Amino acid sequence: MNVESVLHSIKKEKQTKDIMSKNVILTTGIYDMIKDHVRRNKVTKQEEELLLQELKTANQVLRRDLPDDVVTVNRRVKIKDHTENKEKEYMFVSTTKVNNKKGKLSILCDVAVATIGRQVGDIIHWPFRDGERKLEILRVENI
Repeated sequence: MNVESVLHSIKKEKQTKDIMSKNVILTTGIYDMIKDHVRRNKVTKQEEELLLQELKTANQVLRRDLPDDVVTVNRRVKIKDHTENKEKEYMFVSTTKVNNKKGKLSILCDVAVATIGRQVGDIIHWPFRDGERKLEILRVENI
């Protein structure tokens, strides 16, 4: 194994630790929705591995016990994409309430799946279809 391969492996291991450093917090409904999304092969193989690992250690709570700063359905989320050095706001809604013109995105869209269950301040390295990106959750609020 050459030096470049070793460095790449170390980087991947560190990124996995960054993602897995804290358990996600999910309601049982969202937990089941993600599990079904993975089962239906709606994510890449890399995403599937990360999601299944996160689900194994997820803290499942009742909706009323979900902290206000956790990314979930019916929340407006401000995210900084460190890879592109841009900040964006998203509204994540159930799959039946999607309205792209009003900025309401499905809780199962790529960026929602990458950040769901995470809290303000969390930094996530995620393997999107167009390449890996580093995201930071800046703000979460109810809509």
